Amino acid sequence: MSTYLRPCSIVIRAYNEDKHIGRLLQGVERQTVKDVEIILVDSGSTDSTVSIAESFGAKIVHIQPREFTFGRSLNMGVQAATHELIVIASAHVYPVYPDWLETLLRPFEDASIALTYGKQRGPDFAKFSEQQIFHQWYPDESALKQSTAFCNNANSAIRKSLWEKNHYDEEITGLEDLAWAKWAKESGYDIAYVAEAEIIHVHNETPRGVFNRYKREAMAFKKIHPESHFNLYDFARLTATNILSDLWHAAREGVLIKNIPSIFWFRFMQFNGTHMGYRESSMVTPQLRETFYYARGIKKQGERKRDVEPIRYNKH
Repeated sequence: MSTYLRPCSIVIRAYNEDKHIGRLLQGVERQTVKDVEIILVDSGSTDSTVSIAESFGAKIVHIQPREFTFGRSLNMGVQAATHELIVIASAHVYPVYPDWLETLLRPFEDASIALTYGKQRGPDFAKFSEQQIFHQWYPDESALKQSTAFCNNANSAIRKSLWEKNHYDEEITGLEDLAWAKWAKESGYDIAYVAEAEIIHVHNETPRGVFNRYKREAMAFKKIHPESHFNLYDFARLTATNILSDLWHAAREGVLIKNIPSIFWFRFMQFNGTHMGYRESSMVTPQLRETFYYARGIKKQGERKRDVEPIRYNKH
């Protein structure tokens, strides 16, 4: 049987995600890959997240909130999985196409591939700057053997046999996916970016939420790459250039006026959080720094359309 049609396990970490998880699990049901084991790692939800997951046949793994870290919860989910191919998805994403899993898993036909990850886009109501970041990090062109260790566990897949050699870091404050991918690259394996494996990622954060997310990730990035830095000059320059880029793109798309406030506060909170997370200076890792921080080029990029009918979701 082809690798991309073999059974797989999907690990979903969740806390109070009953507004979103049903749509993700609907999307899993409608995939061309039918033999899918669903594992929900729940960190103390008080809403109906667990009961919704159970209605779709999910295996539930519980982690106490006081014991939670991103890496520890993921390790618990992967440990509970029974298949070699492990898909990892956030509870607040959902696949666009019925071949999401098929395309995400296809690169594992190559024995050198340790990890794959797919395209992310925001819903229509996403902040404009968040949409720009999705375009920046997840282009329309696939890269089946990419040069960096960049990836994202909101929409990715790994081999369990490699995870058994190196578990996710349970101590860092985020970016456990990047730390694992760095280990894989240094161990001689490859990472595949699959643009066709597209999901919608729902973020609707407050300014404080954006600040905290980027601060947490900067702290983790600094631990993974001790040589990196982000000083006041970086904060000022990157805040300004990204705001200007967002304003330009919003104007080109005819949506400038309604997005001006969110562009300013989002980019300020993004880079203020990043600066607060670093606090030290030394040499930076150029390629990864560019992937994470630099604004999209001025050239307008349209969305690539696929000749695949998207999933039509039931309304809640």
